[in-house]
Amino acid sequence: MITVHHLAQSRSMRILWLLEELNQPYRVIRYERDPKTRLAPPDLLKVHPLGKSPLVEMEGRVIAESGAIVEVLCARHGPQMIPQSGTGAHIRHLEWIHFAEGSVMTPILLNLYTARLGEGAAPLQPRIQSELTSHFKYMENGLRPSGHFVLDELSAADIMLSFPASIAMRMNRAEEFPRLAEFCRMIEARPAWQRALESAGGD
Repeated sequence: MITVHHLAQSRSMRILWLLEELNQPYRVIRYERDPKTRLAPPDLLKVHPLGKSPLVEMEGRVIAESGAIVEVLCARHGPQMIPQSGTGAHIRHLEWIHFAEGSVMTPILLNLYTARLGEGAAPLQPRIQSELTSHFKYMENGLRPSGHFVLDELSAADIMLSFPASIAMRMNRAEEFPRLAEFCRMIEARPAWQRALESAGGD
């Protein structure tokens, strides 16, 4: 049985979704954020030194990092979600997998953290907003006619990019990025997404 250490309102939602798509049994241990700091609780430090989520326990070990978790789960239970190694599609897959946690999360997190500073963050905001726009535009233009990012059906890249795409929608940028909005509607209509949402606790 795979165990997912799931932090409320976090990137671990996409791991639950992937497990549902792969029809893999799992159990969820849910953690609530601190109501003031919005940080993960200390209990997660007992599972991994960084105290972050998602964390997956499987085969006697703890696996951290969303991209690594997605790669391991797909390699073992859903190879059809990863393009064949050595192909152009596989290179795009690698680019998007790393983009999802490397490039686009930087302005997203900067925007989140500086929002707590109020007027003190004003000098940074033009650059942060410019970076958000350029990264969301890159995603918008990267969608294939099928509505997916790498293959013409669901792939690991779609799983990883679901989080930043949803952030763009939460920022009320659907009109600016209509293809990303349609991507979010498409994935959220999937039965596996709905089951994962229930497992996550509705958030």
